[in-house]
Amino acid sequence: MAEPLKAIYDEPFIRQLGDKARRRWSEFDTERFVALVFAEGWDELELKGRIRRISVSLGAVLPSEYERALAILDEMSPECGGFPYLIFPDFVERFGLDHWELSIRALERFTSLSSSEFAVRPFIRKDPQKMMKRMLEWAKHPDEHVRRLASEGCRPRLPWADALPAFKKDPSPILPILELLKADSSEYVRRSVANNLNDISKDHPELVLDIAKRWSGNDPLTDSMLKHACRTLIRASANPEALELFGLHAPKGIAVEALEPSVGRVPAGGSAEVRYSVRVPNGPAVKLRLELAVRYPRQGGRTYRKLFKLSEKSVEGGGSLAGSRMLIFRDLSTRKHEPGIHGLALIVNGHELAAAEIELLEGGAEA
Repeated sequence: MAEPLKAIYDEPFIRQLGDKARRRWSEFDTERFVALVFAEGWDELELKGRIRRISVSLGAVLPSEYERALAILDEMSPECGGFPYLIFPDFVERFGLDHWELSIRALERFTSLSSSEFAVRPFIRKDPQKMMKRMLEWAKHPDEHVRRLASEGCRPRLPWADALPAFKKDPSPILPILELLKADSSEYVRRSVANNLNDISKDHPELVLDIAKRWSGNDPLTDSMLKHACRTLIRASANPEALELFGLHAPKGIAVEALEPSVGRVPAGGSAEVRYSVRVPNGPAVKLRLELAVRYPRQGGRTYRKLFKLSEKSVEGGGSLAGSRMLIFRDLSTRKHEPGIHGLALIVNGHELAAAEIELLEGGAEA
């Protein structure tokens, strides 16, 4: 079993980090730094908690003056690149909020080495107008990492980060940045634009749909990222306009030939294969997006629905699209399985065309 990502912060890493700091500042106490990092509670900390513990420990051992401490980290930074060194931007987030210009310049430098996407968010919350003005400037930066920071840092729902409620309510300050970056030469940057738009679509679907319509067809680079930007809208069958925008028209004349689970009853922790097949009418080719919707029961009689993408391709008139999907009913950290009837539905271009059921049995029961 692979080690969790948080395990990258082991004692050799922390000692090496301390030695790098001591080479720049002879008074740095590596032993004290190591002791502070691995003090009580370390084993229980998850990834972001460990990052914060390391940056706070750096703050306790480096000079107490923020400017001097930051200068030491800055001098170290060329040999501190990659994901583990998110601790540098985190140090700025933790200690630099009252040193705006100094900190923002540091985040601009550090983002090329790891990423400042998390660390920039407290600065947005503290002074959104000032920060978004700087991020608009970053959107024109020659370094793709800084341009990506302009988009990624202001995502309303950035994973692993606190949301930005003001931008969930009103995303208008973000839009000029996305406008500048929509056809960026870097796929890394364009993907961030897509993710930002997808975040916005969860609160303002019509706004993102309008943007997609306006941008579509003007630049191949923009077109290539728009579908990813609209993925939540595409998966929402209540939004046929989004499907139509990408050529996924209402399924006229589509015949479902099969939606068949391999078994009707599954033991706890078991699995079932679901076979599907659809046929298109004679005539021109039809673009199809097939998804399997599974309605999982929850305690108290509630349910929740999850979509699994099956296939998306053009099918010649008179042809068929068939395949199968394995459903595994083993508990995960993100999903617990309750016994009972699990409703299945075949979704074709956002429309439910067929249904079936699988019953998940109580633990220990046989199919």
